[in-house]
Amino acid sequence: LHMGKTMKEDLTVVVKYIEQLYPPEFNVFRTYAELYHNYFASQAKKNAESHLEDKDIYLLLSWVHSIYLKHMRKDPVLAEELEKVKLGSLLPSSLSKELEKKYLDSEEATIKKLLSKCLDKEIQRWKEDEEPEKLNGHFHSELLAIFVIQSIYSGQERAKDISAAVGEELSHRLSKELSAFLKSYKDAFEDFKERSKKHRYYKPILIANMNNCWNFRDYTEKNMAEKEDNKASILSTLGDIENSVFDVLLQLLFDQLKPIYKKFTENKWDSSNEIMSKIIETTSKHVSDFRTLKDPFYQAIIEKIHARLVKEYIVRLLKKKVSLKTAAQQQNLAQQISKNAADLEAFCTNNGSQATWLNSALPKLAEIIRLQDLGAIKMEVATLASTYPDIRKRHLEAFLHIKANLSRSELKSILGYLTDTTASTQPGAPLFSNINVS
Repeated sequence: LHMGKTMKEDLTVVVKYIEQLYPPEFNVFRTYAELYHNYFASQAKKNAESHLEDKDIYLLLSWVHSIYLKHMRKDPVLAEELEKVKLGSLLPSSLSKELEKKYLDSEEATIKKLLSKCLDKEIQRWKEDEEPEKLNGHFHSELLAIFVIQSIYSGQERAKDISAAVGEELSHRLSKELSAFLKSYKDAFEDFKERSKKHRYYKPILIANMNNCWNFRDYTEKNMAEKEDNKASILSTLGDIENSVFDVLLQLLFDQLKPIYKKFTENKWDSSNEIMSKIIETTSKHVSDFRTLKDPFYQAIIEKIHARLVKEYIVRLLKKKVSLKTAAQQQNLAQQISKNAADLEAFCTNNGSQATWLNSALPKLAEIIRLQDLGAIKMEVATLASTYPDIRKRHLEAFLHIKANLSRSELKSILGYLTDTTASTQPGAPLFSNINVS
């Protein structure tokens, strides 16, 4: 630092006061600049060839590639004159490359060790009988997501301060380390998820880990170039963890809802309003817990719940448990379905679902049950098929079992109309394709 400051101050005196005292051919500034530079370079080379600690390697590289260039060679007073002199680097290229490799290897090893240590601590925290921390109402792990990301980001920024090339190389190495770390994290989390279902804070820990994924995902999207080899791998691993948590959270909910849904057909759709109220009440308790998810994940899970609630309702309609012979009976069931559909839509919308594509499924099915005119039924089936192109003949046939007053020829005519209208239609958002008909 003293040497650099001295060189900068002395050359400033030369360019301001001394150079003009000599004839131009003396090249006074060049002489001073080269002498200072050569001496500085000899000292840098001497240091580089001695045994240096990791922090000293970083400081020397910073001097050679950054500080010397930015704060001396590009000084407003000196820059123009120094550009004419073309002094070159303080270190020979081979020696500089050797130091850069030592620095990169050391930094990579240090951060790799740090990531491993963080994961070990996080796994230990999962085993403790404590609820995860909250930040802005969302469960999270400061150690895992925030500290790991800060460690990687800080390492990248330090490397960039040396040079763009060194920064790029370390970023590539650390993205590889992050990819490996997340795979280890995924394996450890899967092990916890399977072994710790009786853990007091099982659900909050799952939610905290999903929220961690958002922090990693956000960092990756913003800080890694699309061409980065490891970006796709990182996002894929995060997606696996996220989907795994979604599956468990939804399973915990629908395991409770399954016996309630069965009551629709067990009671021949009597008391369906009370049953739907019970479904909404049970779901509401889980949704309250899900609000500790970060917003993008909450939005995703509420829409998954919306889709699953509608799907499970349709499944019960396709069970062939009810066969109604009179128009009055069918109209009564249609009214119940319409009321259930309205309650379900209101609940999901009020809780933030934007999956409006689901809202017409149950009302359209209710309308098919209500209608008695064959032509009108066909028109409603065509509308249903255009809205939900994945509906198939087997779905409609099972559903039309409810309308026991249809003749065999009428049933065949309706089913044939569906085949004609859906044959050339590309599937849209899946609803019926996820429903198996027994």
